[in-house]
Amino acid sequence: MNIIFHGHACFEIQSDAGRLMIDPYLRKNPKAKVKPPDFKALDAILVTHGHSDHLGDAVELARLTGAVLISNFELCRYAEAFGVRVHPMHIGGKHVFPFGTVKLTQAVHGSGIEQADGTCLYGGLACGFLLQLEGKRLYHAGDTGLFGDMKLIGSLTEIDLAMLPIGDNFVMGPEDAAEAAQMLQAKVVVPMHYNTFEEEQQDAKAFLALLSRKAPESKGMILEPGQYMKL
Repeated sequence: MNIIFHGHACFEIQSDAGRLMIDPYLRKNPKAKVKPPDFKALDAILVTHGHSDHLGDAVELARLTGAVLISNFELCRYAEAFGVRVHPMHIGGKHVFPFGTVKLTQAVHGSGIEQADGTCLYGGLACGFLLQLEGKRLYHAGDTGLFGDMKLIGSLTEIDLAMLPIGDNFVMGPEDAAEAAQMLQAKVVVPMHYNTFEEEQQDAKAFLALLSRKAPESKGMILEPGQYMKL
């Protein structure tokens, strides 16, 4: 299985059972090496919440590739109005898809869908994703602050890879992210959601050093946009 980082909080997962995209913020992200027309085939697009740097190009990608869009109920209804296939879910629920199992988890964040006039539509509740693919378990935390039930998530699920925000300001910072890794007991941790915006400048190597002290059982790995890892 290949995990490709496309910058910010966007990850592409390539497995024998399917090809997934999480939070496709590509067109307006100057660090992304790819844009929506580069993708001809996707099986599913997972969206953690409605903010433009996460909902991003999800609708366009779904229309280009025929992928099903998976998110909370409200975001799916919003996307459905643009003619894309959707599968609505909610926090705590899971579903078995042809490519694997998806479960929605809590995330402490907003989910407003930004409009051109500066207003926001209601976008349901922000979430994270627990994925089970090819016998591996992946956790994409979405945008979130630290919360106590991360320990519960870690105790119920043996997490092979955790994708955690470290940018601070809008999401948890490096210290809380390292604490989250300790609570989750993830085998591998990849930092995300940093150095895209001025308010979220972080040193990923410093985070890895912090991680080694707070969660020595977790291996930290930095992925630059366009880089991938095998799981």
